[in-house]
Amino acid sequence: MTKLNILVTGGCGYIGSHTVQMLSDAGHRLSVVDNLSTGRRQAVPQAELHCLDLRDQRALDKVFAAGNFDAVIHFAASISPPQSIERPLDYYANNVSNTLNALRCCHQHQVGHFVYSSSAAVYGMAEGRAPIGEEAAIKPLTPYGWSKWMGERMLIDVAASCGLRYAVLRYYNVAGADPAGRFGVSPDSRHLITAACRAALNSQPIRIFGGDYDTADGTCVRDYIHVVDLADIHLRALAYLLDGHDSLTVNCGYGHGHSVREVIDVARRVTGSSLPEHEDQRRPGDPPSLVAGIDKIRRLLAWQPRYDDLEAIVRHAWQWEKKLQAGAWDSA
Repeated sequence: MTKLNILVTGGCGYIGSHTVQMLSDAGHRLSVVDNLSTGRRQAVPQAELHCLDLRDQRALDKVFAAGNFDAVIHFAASISPPQSIERPLDYYANNVSNTLNALRCCHQHQVGHFVYSSSAAVYGMAEGRAPIGEEAAIKPLTPYGWSKWMGERMLIDVAASCGLRYAVLRYYNVAGADPAGRFGVSPDSRHLITAACRAALNSQPIRIFGGDYDTADGTCVRDYIHVVDLADIHLRALAYLLDGHDSLTVNCGYGHGHSVREVIDVARRVTGSSLPEHEDQRRPGDPPSLVAGIDKIRRLLAWQPRYDDLEAIVRHAWQWEKKLQAGAWDSA
C-alpha cells in the first residue's frame, strides 16, 4: 500500500492504539485526535497527537486543513450498550454528532477514504440467524446500537453526495492485548475477559449477568476477536478502498462463539485462580447469542486471523492486566 497521511480519531484508545502501531510499522504518517477521556498518550508515541474533542469543530477543522489527509479511521466513540440505556443523550452526542463533525471535515477537505468502527449491536437479537450475515435486519436494542447504525447511515448518504468511499467494520467482542505487552485495554474497561483477569488478580468473584438464556449453559454466547486481528482488518479494509474497490460493510469476528462460562473456565486455567462466580440478573440489551458470519470479509479482504484461539486471547489480556496492576500507565 502507498504511504499515506492518515488521521485516526480515538487513536489512543484500545483498538485505536493497536491499529496505530500497525500503521506506523507499515510506514504511514499518522495524526491522532483523542480527548484522552479513556485513552492514554503513552499508547501512541509514534504519532502526532492532537488532544481535542471531536465536538470542537473549529479545532478539528484546523487539524484537517493542516493534515492533507488521504484517509480517516474513526474509532472515537462511547461503547457500552447498558450504559447507553442510562445515558442515551451522551451516546448520541458522542457517537452521532461527533461522527457528523468528522464527516463534515472530510467533505470540506476532500478526504477520499473513511474507515468506520461499527458494531454487531446494530443487529439486535438477530432472531433465527447463527451466524449473522451482513444482510441481516437492522434492529438495535440499545441507544449504542442505534448510534452506530446512524453513523453507518450518514456514511452512506455522504458517500452518495461526494464520492467518499468507506469501509464499515461491524465489531463483535474485541479482547486480548498486544502480544508484546506494550499496550492493551484502559483501566476502566468492563469487558468480560478483562473483568475475569482483574477478578483473578484481586481474588474476587466474577459476575455473570444472567444464567437463564436459551444457550447450552444458560449464559450469553459471543464471538471474541483478538484486538490484533481486528487492527489488521482496518489496514486491509483501507488497502481495499485504495485499490479502487467500492465501499463495503463487513462483520469482524471469527465465525464461532464462546459462552460466558466457557470464557471463565479458560480464565481459570490461564490465571491459576479459582474465580468463583456470582450470578446477577440479566442486563438490558444483551442478546443470547451474537456470532459473526465472516464469508464476506474472507472473500473481499482475503483475511486470515492469526489469534483465533480463546486461550491465547485470555493469556495476552492477563499479561497486560498484570502490567497495569504494576503501574504500567500510572503517569497517564
